[in-house]
Amino acid sequence: MTPSANSRPVALITGASRGIGHAIALRLAPTHDLALVARDASRLADVARECEVLGASVQCIAADVQNGLMTAQRLDGLHVDVLVNNAGVAVMKPFLEMTAEEWHRQVDVNVNALFHVTRAVLPGMVARGRGHVCIIGSTAGRNTFVGGTCYAGTKHFVMGFAESLMLEVRDAGVGVSVITPGSVDTDLFPAGTNRTWMLEPKNVADAVGFAIEAPAHMLVHRLEVRPLSPKRPRAS
Repeated sequence: MTPSANSRPVALITGASRGIGHAIALRLAPTHDLALVARDASRLADVARECEVLGASVQCIAADVQNGLMTAQRLDGLHVDVLVNNAGVAVMKPFLEMTAEEWHRQVDVNVNALFHVTRAVLPGMVARGRGHVCIIGSTAGRNTFVGGTCYAGTKHFVMGFAESLMLEVRDAGVGVSVITPGSVDTDLFPAGTNRTWMLEPKNVADAVGFAIEAPAHMLVHRLEVRPLSPKRPRAS
């Protein structure tokens, strides 16, 4: 995707077919053209139609961001002003109950995909002297809990990655932000979970908007958003 004739910036969002990624796409559509990345092409097309109604030109990219070669090929030559690394998975169970497949999938999506996607689009930002990388982390990136050996570990990685990258590219005019939400009402949680008190995906999307819309001389590097209280349901 190249910048459109009306010079709207281009935002690339991973995991854009549902949940927080979907909400971020809708939040940015009035002001950005979009490159939406996810494995499910049909769901991406649905999100794209919603975003086009809000004024965005949209490119759908069906790709599995775990696959480094595929990601590099699909994103090659793409002009990106804002990258939102949102794709993530969670398997929350005690270590001795976790399979190797479950472990590696979380590391591949939550950690390795950060390299694949960011490495593909960051050189263009640095060359242009502007851009923003925004990563969706979690309060699990500074907390621990039973069943979080892998998931919390990957989110701790996100925090170290984001701060180190920020220090490396800020002098080139590229900002790096990490948004760390608490519990969010998505299908990450198993059926039957009480989610009435949790954040909504649009709350996280608003936090992303706040970070990337800050003045050019100001960097919102870490932004934590969390539900007020698990004892207080959201207002209807």
